[in-house]
Amino acid sequence: MPANVPGVAGAVSTLKRFRLVLGLFMLGLVLSGLTAFPLLYELEQLAAARGQATAHAEAAQHALDYWILTVRDGLRATYARYPWVAYGTDWLAFAHLVIAIFFIGPYRDPVRNIWVLKAGLSACVLVVPLALICGELRGIPWGWRLLDCSFGVLGALPLGYCVRLAKRLETGGKKP
Repeated sequence: MPANVPGVAGAVSTLKRFRLVLGLFMLGLVLSGLTAFPLLYELEQLAAARGQATAHAEAAQHALDYWILTVRDGLRATYARYPWVAYGTDWLAFAHLVIAIFFIGPYRDPVRNIWVLKAGLSACVLVVPLALICGELRGIPWGWRLLDCSFGVLGALPLGYCVRLAKRLETGGKKP
């Protein structure tokens, strides 16, 4: 259909917005996956950037530095004695990449694959109880658990918007 037909231009614009927002969401998944591979290296760099390269957690002046150094030292000790534990975070990283692949379907055909968006939205909602419950069980500081919850909330925003846009595409550009 030509773009000058009423309703078609709006649908094209809606599809472009949908793909932009979903593409950014997918990029976020890929980047978070890629950054899960080199955890110890990243924490070493972060500690160095904060002037804490040789410091120990007990000497930290700020709660953030204490947490960074605690996690860094924990990874150092774990990887030195049990290097295969890092394989678990490799799978975490891989899972992020695989999840991003699933969103290719909605990117190509939002209406037919809206179920993927809804499943992703459900996963985002479930991040909150997981972070709060498991974070408590694992002794994760409250602020860090809230940061983890924010990933679910921040992921739900673009996915919820994409669900709305997909429904609009389904109705021919009219708001459902």
